[in-house]
Amino acid sequence: MQFYCESLTEYKRLLTREVRIGNLLLGAGHPIRVQTMTTTDTMDTLATVEQCIRCIEAGAELVRITAPSKNEAENLRNIKKELQKRGYHTPLVADIHFTPNAAEIAARIVEKVRVNPGNYVDKKKFEQIDFTDAEYAEEIERIRERFTPLVRICKEYGTAMRIGTNHGSLSDRIMSRYGDTAIGMVESAMEFLRIARAEDYHQIVLSMKSSNTQVMVQAYRLLVNHMQEEFGVCYPLHLGVTEAGDGSDGRIKSAVGIGTLLEDGIGDTIRVSLTEDPELEIPVCRDIVKRYSGTAVQASCQPGQDISSLPYSPFEYARRETFEVGNIGGKKVPVVVADLSKLERITPASLPDIGYHYDAATDKWNIGDAAADYIYTAGNRELDFALPGTLKVILPHSSWQRSTDKTVCFPVMDLETYLDDHAAKSDQMNFVMIDCSSEGYPAQQINRVFEELKQDSKAVLCLLSTQRNALQCVRRMFIELMNKGVMNPAILICNSNKTTTDESLIHYAIEAGGLLLDGFSDGVCFRYHDGDNTVAPQIKLLNTVAFGILQATRTRISKTEYISCPSCGRTLFDLQETTARIRAVTSHLKGLKIAIMGCIVNGPGEMADADFGYVGSGVGKITLYKGKEIVKRNVDSAIAVDELIGLLKENGAWVDTPSAS
Repeated sequence: MQFYCESLTEYKRLLTREVRIGNLLLGAGHPIRVQTMTTTDTMDTLATVEQCIRCIEAGAELVRITAPSKNEAENLRNIKKELQKRGYHTPLVADIHFTPNAAEIAARIVEKVRVNPGNYVDKKKFEQIDFTDAEYAEEIERIRERFTPLVRICKEYGTAMRIGTNHGSLSDRIMSRYGDTAIGMVESAMEFLRIARAEDYHQIVLSMKSSNTQVMVQAYRLLVNHMQEEFGVCYPLHLGVTEAGDGSDGRIKSAVGIGTLLEDGIGDTIRVSLTEDPELEIPVCRDIVKRYSGTAVQASCQPGQDISSLPYSPFEYARRETFEVGNIGGKKVPVVVADLSKLERITPASLPDIGYHYDAATDKWNIGDAAADYIYTAGNRELDFALPGTLKVILPHSSWQRSTDKTVCFPVMDLETYLDDHAAKSDQMNFVMIDCSSEGYPAQQINRVFEELKQDSKAVLCLLSTQRNALQCVRRMFIELMNKGVMNPAILICNSNKTTTDESLIHYAIEAGGLLLDGFSDGVCFRYHDGDNTVAPQIKLLNTVAFGILQATRTRISKTEYISCPSCGRTLFDLQETTARIRAVTSHLKGLKIAIMGCIVNGPGEMADADFGYVGSGVGKITLYKGKEIVKRNVDSAIAVDELIGLLKENGAWVDTPSAS
């Protein structure tokens, strides 16, 4: 195995141990399984059964149910019995957090239990504790004594287990030694895995979930690396982005995190955590995993040639070092290029879809936070209106030569034109298109291009691949650029011919998101093809998706970020309605991270990455946080949103909307 996956230049599944969960086999090359989690009260047997059935009929292969106490754990027996009575035998998973006794009960009833190492035995009080090595070893032994009984029960009953680490709920002990890091997440899980292995128990699945996609991807890669080094084998991996939110944002964020790892061949089961009804998660899961069905091996970018060393670390985020060309590269945020090439005519009415609104009364353009930086047009006619001051135009080289205003228009050219010494070029910025597929760049030509680029401070690369494993091909090109010392900025071009909008959204999120998380790309351009035509009505959607992916990868922030849990049987208020209410009054607060958590289990932990938090603390009661600090306890839910706004104002985090000022 190289680095953290089987190959960086072709799709190959990581071979993991086989785990049996009831009648379902996981890992070891079996299909990637999809699952979800119920949101009903576990003590409401019929409501939980009905929701389980809706999830199963939507395609869920496992269904997780919360069991926060012994009562809920015991009631899993009634739920399972009723499901079987109705002819449903899908494996059930008990979700355990603080209560080992509940886990030990559930392990005798359902097919799988999920425990969180951060709070199963350890505590989370946000305290800094300095342990000597001897004291730390004593704590590990205490965990062994408390965790081993569950391991032995699972072994006796043939019950599988997920050791599920959450970034936001790392214990104070782990935080004190490793900090709030991906390696801390890995070590938290490895401690429990070592105890299970010592009991010769191997029916184990692991997860490294976070609401931060950068941390999530790094943690899974590190976990694979550590398991291989220490054990020489990998256990199956459950992939998920915690608290992803709802709507397109939740789908994009989940696809970015999950898809990046699946592209590396990592992952045996997935769950998309949306603040929506759980059965709505399954179609998103299915759209993600269908990319990998029947594709044991895809074509290599360079047949027979894999990568022997990396010029970057896949275990930490660092953006590829480039110089600036205009507003692209260097320390500039990634740009967005809107493809308007299929519009018959571009007018001021074309620009609201990409974030520009003309005010005739003032004769001024209003520019939104999600406004594209460039437009690409293949048209032969000049734009007959003055563009907003920040917007530039990219044209095919032949069209650019005929343009009159070369201060706002720049050419894009193929390799042959770029290498032609007689071809006219802009003295400000030139875009160079490279197909990163193996047939797209003959070695001799590309080496000449590299040497030319090193001397060209005005060239911006446009990288794409026509192969099915486009991410791997473009990643290889980035690695070659780094190894050859080519520091020109590069924009990623993604094409989609998917049949549905959701499939296209996932396609872009995976291909672009994975490269952005590796620190590659200084911009994105998404194109949608329906046969030979790019569909014009998709322009607004593609612009929204582009900024959504940049937000999800935390490479360009253009809006408020909501860390919203998917709800479960522990939730103490209507999470979907409350999220919508909070979003309605705070969506203009660009860059602010607000956590909306249903209960204290996911609350203080998973909102650790947020600036402010809104957490259910009792029926009809809300606790408000600033960071990890409780600011107001037991606020009546009827006034809690207003109290949150007040808290934002008190801390200088509030700005009035333009209409309110």
